[in-house]
Amino acid sequence: MCYVPFSGFLLNFLLIIMKKSEAGLSIRENVALAPYTTLGVGGPARFLVSIKHEDQVPEALEFARTQACPVLILGSGSNILVSDSGFPGVIVRMEIRGIQPLDEDNSEFISVAAGEIWDGFVQRCVEQNLAGVECLSGIPGTVGGAPVQNIEAYGQEISDVILSIRALDRETNSIEELSGRDCRFGYRTSIFNTTHRDRYIILKVAFSLRPYGKPRIQYKDLENYFSGRSKTPSIGEVRRAVIKIRESKGMILHQTDDDIKSAGSFFKNPVLEPDEATGIENSARDRGLLASTENLPRYTAPSGKVKLPAAWFVEQAGFEKGYTRGNVGISSKHALALVNKGDAQAREFIDLMHIIQDKVHSEFGIDLLPEPTLLGFEKNVE
Repeated sequence: MCYVPFSGFLLNFLLIIMKKSEAGLSIRENVALAPYTTLGVGGPARFLVSIKHEDQVPEALEFARTQACPVLILGSGSNILVSDSGFPGVIVRMEIRGIQPLDEDNSEFISVAAGEIWDGFVQRCVEQNLAGVECLSGIPGTVGGAPVQNIEAYGQEISDVILSIRALDRETNSIEELSGRDCRFGYRTSIFNTTHRDRYIILKVAFSLRPYGKPRIQYKDLENYFSGRSKTPSIGEVRRAVIKIRESKGMILHQTDDDIKSAGSFFKNPVLEPDEATGIENSARDRGLLASTENLPRYTAPSGKVKLPAAWFVEQAGFEKGYTRGNVGISSKHALALVNKGDAQAREFIDLMHIIQDKVHSEFGIDLLPEPTLLGFEKNVE
């Protein structure tokens, strides 16, 4: 497919690569992807293209077309599991940077390039007293990747503050401005990972924030953290609290902590109809997993549904924090984080994922869906 024998054609092709590289488009061959992911596993990409400016994106797509190769857009690699065989196509790594006000007179409207680090952007907003993303502190990844799965944490969703998205439509090869409604955001979903997967390449995201806005601390963990205080915490204090809470759960990536070489939460929280959730709760109570006066935690989800904690089901199915199987395991800090314990292979993560999924399904009748993108695996691997 992408592989060609050494020939005059290959020599010409390499010369083309050299010319493109000189022009600013960096193209590399057979690049190991493990160092580009937070899980630290995965085979090589046939080609890796680093994008510094948005006008290089069409060039990268044209290069992929001439090679008849599939394309994958990659940010910081924090939400992906790459197979051991790698990816036989072109990885387009978004490294476009830039944060600019949309309106000089209104600092709350901000345009952010896709390659900006998400938490760096959050920190900047907090420092400028712009509320709306403080509860999303500490989440790894880039700004361009955040809308894809509509990142949410501690009562905030990125969709709450998105004004518009500038994206390249790969079908028409044109730039479009998509409104929040166009993106059809839901729980961990958007058109970018469902109905229009692989169609759009996000270039910039415009946000509408609240200058000196009141922070949100309705989420239980934050309510407990600030309990006993009569004064409303600042958004800076909320950011610091969120980071401390995430650190306690092993959800802040540190190079020196081997226990959190992960992709964050590996499973999505199940979203069910209220009567389904009640049935599962009653069954758990009948089996002695819940006390007669104890309720299974549930959170409000769109369309009248409720969200249940996947971590609870994982642990009740027998997979405690610190569980290890070969070179992979569950974080000692959080039951949803599958971690690389050493020289893990991608297949080990898939095997453990299936073991957990099968046990949770047999015990509770719930299908746990993986959170990360699974790249290079069979389509039915989930």
